[in-house]
Amino acid sequence: MALRHAVLAALLDGEFSGYQLAKTFDLGVANFWHAQPQQLYAELTRLEREGMIAGREVVQDGRPTKRLFHVTDTGLAELAGFAQSSTKPAVVRDDLLVKVQAADHLDLDALIPQLAERAAFAQGKVDLFDKLLRAMRGDRTEEEFLREADRVGPYLTCMRGLTFERGNRDWCESTIAVLEARSRAESSARPTATQ
Repeated sequence: MALRHAVLAALLDGEFSGYQLAKTFDLGVANFWHAQPQQLYAELTRLEREGMIAGREVVQDGRPTKRLFHVTDTGLAELAGFAQSSTKPAVVRDDLLVKVQAADHLDLDALIPQLAERAAFAQGKVDLFDKLLRAMRGDRTEEEFLREADRVGPYLTCMRGLTFERGNRDWCESTIAVLEARSRAESSARPTATQ
């Protein structure tokens, strides 16, 4: 997948400025595709040049003029072609997992706080996804929303993000518990200076 497909998919929700698109990426799209704001602006320029999106100027009172972008028929065709292509499984590259892999040979006093930090980060994302999902469905139950809403794609990707971050949090917490228990057991098995 290229960044262009993630941008096109995000623009399906309506017209966005570059700034609004960056915020959309931060809140929802970032759970499956990360991009820096400058990458998004550059991609908007390319997509507009290729006719996949169109922009229009909006004059604002007391503020700079902004450009709003929307997907064109050419952009929809690009997304349709992308949807037909095969999808490869995601590959995980995570420094923390490398450290846990080597945990038996590392200082756990340095590793455990990193796991706790990752668990706290994941919990923050869980809270954010919970809030986003509640806002999207409004007064409807999840089942009602998924059955009746005009557009469910963003909701489904947020559900995936929620599940992913819950898994991260739970794994970090259980890994901490294992490492702490092993550390206590090793400490009590070591001979003391008085023995």
